[in-house]
Amino acid sequence: MRHSSEEFARIAAQGTVLRCQVGSAAHGLNLDGVSDRDEMGICVEPPEYVIGLRSFEQYIHHSRPEHTRSGEGDLDLTVYSLRKWTRLALEGNPTVLLPLFVPEDEIVTITSVGRELRAEGHRLLSRRAGERFLGYLRAQRERMEGVRGGRHTNRPELVEVHGFDTKYAYHMVRLGLQGVELMETGSITLPMPEPERSWLLELRRGERTRTEALGRTRELEERLVDLCRTSDLPASPDTDRVDRWLCDTYRRFWDET
Repeated sequence: MRHSSEEFARIAAQGTVLRCQVGSAAHGLNLDGVSDRDEMGICVEPPEYVIGLRSFEQYIHHSRPEHTRSGEGDLDLTVYSLRKWTRLALEGNPTVLLPLFVPEDEIVTITSVGRELRAEGHRLLSRRAGERFLGYLRAQRERMEGVRGGRHTNRPELVEVHGFDTKYAYHMVRLGLQGVELMETGSITLPMPEPERSWLLELRRGERTRTEALGRTRELEERLVDLCRTSDLPASPDTDRVDRWLCDTYRRFWDET
């Protein structure tokens, strides 16, 4: 797989400006003995991969073989090029935005460029992110309700015990909670604050029902629909300023390396 090649691993290692934890532990929603470690990195690729014929968008590493589900202690790492990460962030991709909000103790690597990115991250945010959260939330709810095609579970062991995939369900509700918070405050609190954290952990452990999860999701969906119109965030991000920063950052990084 090209994204996991030694060539891409070298680019990611040499150019990383920010790398942090982004999985369940970063959200404060991991369970002892069942959680792997998800990390995301952002790197500046060499000039020949930007202005030459070669290209680099991301490096992917799994400590387990491909198509094998990760388990306790396993590492799943994705390192995006700064350009690709920025494009996804401007679109409001929920997972990609997390490095802007993780606390310092969840950061594995950070450089001056990474600090700039986190300090200026608010310029990437807009109501467009709310629309993206809403789209993912609605799709997940519809899959869980069976009104939309596509897989909504790959954890038959959870279905056997609880009657539904509790991990899928808690991710669904978490997405709604964080989308609402982002639209209301311009930020996402990590780890998840109380009382939402305890509620989500109860759902993940099967102590809440599928009906409760879907009911909470519909409430959050309605709130997001409203916030996508009324949030104080701008309707779209400041792409011109972000583009200037991106070009300047690449030039500075290449001059210094």
